[in-house]
Amino acid sequence: MIVRWGLQEVGRLLEELGLERPLLVTSARFAGLDVPVRERFTDVRPHAPLEVVAAATERAESVDALVGVGGGSAIDTAKAVSAATGLPHLALPTTYAGAEWTPYFGTRDEERRVKAGGSGAHTVAAVYEPDLTLDLPREETVGIALNALAHAAEALYGGRSEDASAGARLIGEHLPEVVERPRDLDARTRLLEGAVHAGRALGERGLFVGHAMAQALGGRYGLPHGAMNALCLPPALRFNEPAVPEAIGALAEALDAADPALRVEELAGLGGFGRLRDFGVPEGDLPQLAEDTAVRGGARANPRPASPAEIVELFRSIW
Repeated sequence: MIVRWGLQEVGRLLEELGLERPLLVTSARFAGLDVPVRERFTDVRPHAPLEVVAAATERAESVDALVGVGGGSAIDTAKAVSAATGLPHLALPTTYAGAEWTPYFGTRDEERRVKAGGSGAHTVAAVYEPDLTLDLPREETVGIALNALAHAAEALYGGRSEDASAGARLIGEHLPEVVERPRDLDARTRLLEGAVHAGRALGERGLFVGHAMAQALGGRYGLPHGAMNALCLPPALRFNEPAVPEAIGALAEALDAADPALRVEELAGLGGFGRLRDFGVPEGDLPQLAEDTAVRGGARANPRPASPAEIVELFRSIW
């Protein structure tokens, strides 16, 4: 995948690739972004609801490319349209979600309250502009950065990875700086670089039980994916340590922490993330959430088999 830095590279890339009629896929937040597109779809919503994807796909009938601008929901919406139409997708991420690095995408069936998704997106390039991250609120910054850290941490389950270790190191080092100085462009840039490394690792290795737990929570309640990963990663790390001690050791080294799960909890605290109950998750729903998690691909691929009974205990530990 082509990677460039700087907003001006969007037009240059489109010209290099011979794409003349791109559709912008974004939310109202970036509706007026100065990029050379022919049409604009600006109705993206969190978790990429199926009806939004359908509407964006309909708008893409007369274009020759997609430019997805925003966080994970915008990029996932654009990727879902790309998979449905075969159109090339140029991603302009404005958060640390890393969604641009895989052909997979998540969607949400709001009526059934479940996460869905698919594969087959044709993302040909990613352009990173740190200026677009400067106004991210603290909670969103921390949550999405912890989502990126989860990408790096889970990638290490498959063995040593320079991208995963570099991503974890940069996120662990620079997230506290960004929280302290939200408009520090250098710190934001370093944090975005960490997310890029973590995204590459994600594309190579995939997701596991921590992400599966976060996806189940997002599907049922529409809760922010980043915040849910911030809460779910520490118990998942502790659960998996007996099966992949080398991975947990590599993460500890990258985070410069004796206890990486504890360090993740400290980083999550920067966003005010404490317990699932704070997000209105009913304790009585935990068994069903565990069942929902256990059937997800990430849970089934986990390096240590995780039964619904074991997963419910992981949820209880953060409830």
